[in-house]
Amino acid sequence: MKKIFLPAFALLIPSLYSAIEILDRVAVIVDDGLIMESQINSDFEEMTMRYDQQNIPKPADKELLEQVTERLIIEELQLQMADRAGIRISDSELNQTMGRVAANNQMELQDFIVSLEKEGTSYEDLREQIRKEMIIQRIQRGRVQSEIDITAKEFEAFLATDESLIELEPELLVKQILVKTFNEANLAIERINGGEDFSELAKEISISSNASTGGLMPPRKAADMPKLFSDAIDNKSVGYVSEPLESGAGFHVLKLEEKRGTFVRYEDQWFSRHILLMPSAIRSEEETERELKTIRQRVIDGESFESLAKEFSEDPGSSKLGGVLDWLGRGVLAPEFEETMISSEIGVLSEVFQTQFGFHFLEVMDKRNHDMTRELIEDQAYQVLYSRKYDEQLENTLRSMRAEAFVEFKDLD
Repeated sequence: MKKIFLPAFALLIPSLYSAIEILDRVAVIVDDGLIMESQINSDFEEMTMRYDQQNIPKPADKELLEQVTERLIIEELQLQMADRAGIRISDSELNQTMGRVAANNQMELQDFIVSLEKEGTSYEDLREQIRKEMIIQRIQRGRVQSEIDITAKEFEAFLATDESLIELEPELLVKQILVKTFNEANLAIERINGGEDFSELAKEISISSNASTGGLMPPRKAADMPKLFSDAIDNKSVGYVSEPLESGAGFHVLKLEEKRGTFVRYEDQWFSRHILLMPSAIRSEEETERELKTIRQRVIDGESFESLAKEFSEDPGSSKLGGVLDWLGRGVLAPEFEETMISSEIGVLSEVFQTQFGFHFLEVMDKRNHDMTRELIEDQAYQVLYSRKYDEQLENTLRSMRAEAFVEFKDLD
């Protein structure tokens, strides 16, 4: 019988197979992607450690494992969607974000990296995790923002009913004059409009108990005032004097003396108009500047600024309005434009000047110190309402995404 000789390496096969160790396994198939067992175990350990560090009760291991797995499924679905949409986070953008993370920890980036390594955390792993989070945030905004609609009626109702917004309202310092008749109240208003001091007048004619202090009432929010007063004074500017207000005690005249609170802010604003001409391939900078100077001279000679702006200005936002830019504060316009606007006298045409957009001349028509309080509160309220609706819509979007996905759990036992 012929003896069979096997290659020497074949003799090693049984021992090699016996030494093989399974390093990782596919735990879940999610559409076109995979979630590995090691990912689930790593996140499970991290979540367990967080519960222990914060000394708060954690769910049963089975429940926590399900939560971790579902979170990874949702994350994988969003990353796949972002990949199909071509969403990328560049290294430079990620570097800037990592710099901000380090700064938030009051460290330079290099010191932050060293600190992470001392704690046993991989900087590269953290960097990639943050890249994932940035991608997911971007796809979420793209999917959710277009679904959010806040109507004017809904916003007004929210402003009127949401209790958290009451904390944003300023305290109002109000003075009052109380007299017996409507005619006395009207006469008091005439004297105030004529330049008399409100406090001195209150001491002279008011029959209120606070007459001796110039009619000064304790600072209160509008919501804490009698409705007669709050309806008259709320959302008014400092210095506002009310019409006569009738109550059981007589006729009141109120003056809003001061506002106090986190969102109380005043801003210098300018009401201006301008004409812009932009250089082009067929009109050089010198020609553009010369043409605009000719237009400016036509305004000086008596032609209508509004008509010339409609005819010649190349600013699409203002030309149809006769060059009017409405009320604007600092930090909104190009630096050269702002500097010229601020230094211009009301009603006087500026010289022709250049910005990144082209050549302009402007006229400041008015100036004011504007009370921004209400606008800031409404901005904050809008953000609160938007955030609530965003969270609700995001939850609905993620649920729909999960329900429509192909998900297969592998048996790892």
